[in-house]
Amino acid sequence: MNTQTKLAIIAISIVIPLTSVAVYGTNIPQQITSTDNSKLQVISSFNPLYEFSQIVGQEKVDVTLLVPVGVEPHDWEPTIKDVQQMQKSDLIVINGIGFENWVDDLIENNYQGKIVDTSNGIVSIKSEEKNEVHDEEHAHESGDPHIWLNPVYAKKQVQNIALAFSNSDPTNEEFYHTNAAKYSEKLNSLDTKIKNDLSTCKQDFIAFHDAFSYFAQEYDLNQHTIVATTNSHGEVTAKTLENIISKARELNIHVIFSEETVNTKTSQIIANEIGGKVLVLSPLEIVSEDNYITKMTQNLENLKEALC
Repeated sequence: MNTQTKLAIIAISIVIPLTSVAVYGTNIPQQITSTDNSKLQVISSFNPLYEFSQIVGQEKVDVTLLVPVGVEPHDWEPTIKDVQQMQKSDLIVINGIGFENWVDDLIENNYQGKIVDTSNGIVSIKSEEKNEVHDEEHAHESGDPHIWLNPVYAKKQVQNIALAFSNSDPTNEEFYHTNAAKYSEKLNSLDTKIKNDLSTCKQDFIAFHDAFSYFAQEYDLNQHTIVATTNSHGEVTAKTLENIISKARELNIHVIFSEETVNTKTSQIIANEIGGKVLVLSPLEIVSEDNYITKMTQNLENLKEALC
């Protein structure tokens, strides 16, 4: 490793503790619209679940996005106004597996609506490398929460939303399940495309943070990470970068992935050292103009460039 690269690594490890560059603030407008009390009042915790809830509920449901546009949901905490908004809702749709760390406080404050844990029935990857199927009694267990990045599990989340809507509004049960079934077919097609497109490619890739374990598990890939946590915040030391550079060379990797909301300098240093390039592999946590299937297809195209 040359002197210039070593100096760059030291500078990164000292000057740029890796934090998300998304803009935080309480004044960013949320997706709140006027409500019709004859409809189910639904709050979805973050963007993929907001999209899924809209697809399932359509005109029968008023859906609000809880985490504001531009805010990274891992660290978001509700304001008093947010809590008041939640208290008025019929259902709050969450990812589960500890992703929404504010849920327990809401329950303790006697929330009268229904909390819809979309991880129910999904086998989670636990931090202690043990697996457990999530149910109501384990709604807030810790583990890797990034289940939505596996289209097979996203389909289960959509089905859980449809079931919850149907239980709260039995009159429109067929409507909700029909919408969920139609969208599930699109998720099935996405799943099939990913399987087919990656089936003959290399398996090892370097993601920015530990977000793609369920995706890698589903499609027989091996995820390596720059930040070895399920949260994109984390410190990267010079030793960490040296290890990643060594791993990339060992595995003949020429693409280093970054994310939309983190500083790309770290990934670029690694890419420069191995004579490679930086592409985006999105965890879909921040609101985007693109929908779930479009974003996942973009991820697939970048993975194909890296692996095929």
